[in-house]
Amino acid sequence: MLRDFFLGIVKIHILYHAGREPVYGKGLMSELGRHGYQIGPGTLYPMLHGLEKEKYLTSYQETVEGKARRYYRITRKGRTALAEARMKVAELVREILD
Repeated sequence: MLRDFFLGIVKIHILYHAGREPVYGKGLMSELGRHGYQIGPGTLYPMLHGLEKEKYLTSYQETVEGKARRYYRITRKGRTALAEARMKVAELVREILD
């Protein structure tokens, strides 16, 4: 159960950061690591692909230092989902901390 919970929180983190600026896998792993989530590529990339398949993210490719890098941005559907998640998380936090 905890694994599913934390994976959901990671998805919310991804949507949040992709809403602020385009993000890419390795950069996300580093950012998530700052928050204590040790997510490897075998977990992160399928999650990114799934969020894109469900239309929460969109992606494009750029060449950086001679290597192809895929960047992800939030979509309108992703922004709606993030707003709903914020409300649910805020409600849960209030209940847990009261």
